[in-house]
Amino acid sequence: MAGNGDRGAATDLVWYAAYGSNMHLSRLRCYLTGGTPEGGARAVPGCRDPAEPARSVPVMLPGLLYFATESLVWTGGRAFYDPDGPGQTAARAYLLTVAQFSDIAAQEMYRLPGTDLDLTEAITNGRTALGPGRYETLSYAGTLESHPILTCTAPWHHTDLPGNSPSPTYLRHLATGLIESHGWTIETTATYLATRPGANLTWTPESLTILLTG
Repeated sequence: MAGNGDRGAATDLVWYAAYGSNMHLSRLRCYLTGGTPEGGARAVPGCRDPAEPARSVPVMLPGLLYFATESLVWTGGRAFYDPDGPGQTAARAYLLTVAQFSDIAAQEMYRLPGTDLDLTEAITNGRTALGPGRYETLSYAGTLESHPILTCTAPWHHTDLPGNSPSPTYLRHLATGLIESHGWTIETTATYLATRPGANLTWTPESLTILLTG
């Protein structure tokens, strides 16, 4: 569980809370070192510092995972996090430098990496919008071991736009990341993902279990 620690915690290192395909370490490595993720349609340049995360831990964020808009990488709906939504969102927190987090966030925003972000407003106010679109809002979720937990999402709420079902390839990345980090069974993973808004337009726990075991 994410803590609600001191908002003035040191920011030399940050926890990047991935809740989508970046929960799968091999997919995150594309953002670190550059390249095209397995099954994806778009290459990314990578980070200035391609080093592996210092650590990764499973966390539960307050709020809702949902799927909407259309992914240019995977087709189908993208994963977003609504910190004001009901329930909890399973995530994988990676301990990174501020530069690494900044470069990953830039690539998520379809921007060029290379500039450190000022995280002060996000940590102080709980979130900050760096643009109007998807993954251009930084959301703060407390601290862990004195380092802030941050993620990227959109500025809207899950009820503000229609859901869109995610593709099988995309869901496999999310599922692998959940199993890697949280140690969930395939059935638990399938139930969690298939019941999120947007995914539930097409997927059921049973059909997603078949996909993941096939």
